[in-house]
Amino acid sequence: MKIDYVEFSSPKLEETQAFFASAFGWSFVDYGPDYRDIQNAGTGGGLERGDLVAPLIVLKTDDLEAAFAKVKDSGGQITKEIFEFPGGRRFEFIEPGGTKMAVWIET
Repeated sequence: MKIDYVEFSSPKLEETQAFFASAFGWSFVDYGPDYRDIQNAGTGGGLERGDLVAPLIVLKTDDLEAAFAKVKDSGGQITKEIFEFPGGRRFEFIEPGGTKMAVWIET
């Protein structure tokens, strides 16, 4: 699997979006009031309204169920079971050192 997406969170979504646009030249696609898809950043990315936490690294796979089993069998702690969202499905986990990550598949 390869890193495919980085998800940022911000309690000040509009201000963070304006900063990213001004400082880095990124553009956005709005998906409702609380989520933006980042465009032109060199890799896929998202920005969601929420508490300030470290960015979420998202890996892409061709077989979500196999990736889920592999992560779990390798000692990953599943924090969100497989769920659907517009355009795909994913799960989230914490690796043994404490980093939150996710794996997704396009539908």
